[in-house]
Amino acid sequence: MDSSDWHYQLRHRLKKRQDIPDSFRLTRLEENFFKTDSHTQVLPFLVTPYYFSLADPLDPCCPIRRQVIPVAEEFVYAPYEAADPLCESQCTVMPGLVRRYHDRCILKLTDSCAVHCRFCFRRFFTGTRKKALTITQVQQAARYIAQDKRIRELLLTGGDPFMVEDAVLDKYLRVIRKINPLLVVRIGSRTPVVLPQRITPDLIALLARYKPLWLVTHYNHSKELTSDSGQALSLLIDAGIPVLNQTVLLKGVNDNADSLADLFSRLVYFRVKPYYLFQGDLAKGTAHFRTSISRGLKLMRQLSCRISGLCLPKYAVDLPQGGGKVVIEESAIKSIEKGFYIIENYAKKLYKYPEENN
Repeated sequence: MDSSDWHYQLRHRLKKRQDIPDSFRLTRLEENFFKTDSHTQVLPFLVTPYYFSLADPLDPCCPIRRQVIPVAEEFVYAPYEAADPLCESQCTVMPGLVRRYHDRCILKLTDSCAVHCRFCFRRFFTGTRKKALTITQVQQAARYIAQDKRIRELLLTGGDPFMVEDAVLDKYLRVIRKINPLLVVRIGSRTPVVLPQRITPDLIALLARYKPLWLVTHYNHSKELTSDSGQALSLLIDAGIPVLNQTVLLKGVNDNADSLADLFSRLVYFRVKPYYLFQGDLAKGTAHFRTSISRGLKLMRQLSCRISGLCLPKYAVDLPQGGGKVVIEESAIKSIEKGFYIIENYAKKLYKYPEENN
């Protein structure tokens, strides 16, 4: 078995400091993460050989490296950060099933991911070895959805749904599709980015049986759009599975107009629609990744003059304390008080998001 097999990639993931070769020169902040006694109590270090090979071993500012090599700054918590920044636990109606809006739900099939992104907002859940949902649990969630005709969309997420084997994913989708053939199913997966070997002809054939189905993936930088990744995207799109992309605005990774314009234009070239550019969530230990909302708005103004509407995503924030998703426009910001934006959500309620100096 070789490195082009996705199981090989998973088995040979880098998991500890000793797995990083000597030729990869770690900075003081990177070394200090592994030297800190409590480093095993935060999101564990985990990266596929494929994605790690894209990182520059000599450049600490490399956008790939920034996303997967942990730094000691992850132990610094801002007072407004939370383990569960979107309050998903409060919206969980049964194991795995999260409902915040009347017309759609989220079903977290597994806590497993191919790579642990250092900016992850579900770090309280990701990689906690909770195992994938059982078929019985998926059936219970399906019955809940079937009983409420207002629910028209279901997002399968995790973790990463493509971390389960084809046979299990097939059972999940069969149960879900049986409850409502017209239910729009979205799958959120970063495997085309960090593990493109997972997008096999067998997986494509499986997914094609359960259309209408959309894939929402997660590219943050054009360096991630390799030939392997592009081939994975082509397999999906040629099979009639539309692909959208969600990007997170990340300090030191893509927080400049040149990087974002290049990424969004190249995504469209690969037939992927840039869907959202997300403001960073207030997850514990991720402040070093967040830019300010004012910087995000400035970048969107710059982008609107540089790329077409087809390439331009919506700039949005998932509000803390369960406020939900809001497209960030001047009209949504009601005021700035004591260092916090006051933002109105879809239900006309007001929430605070910090105006950080980044």
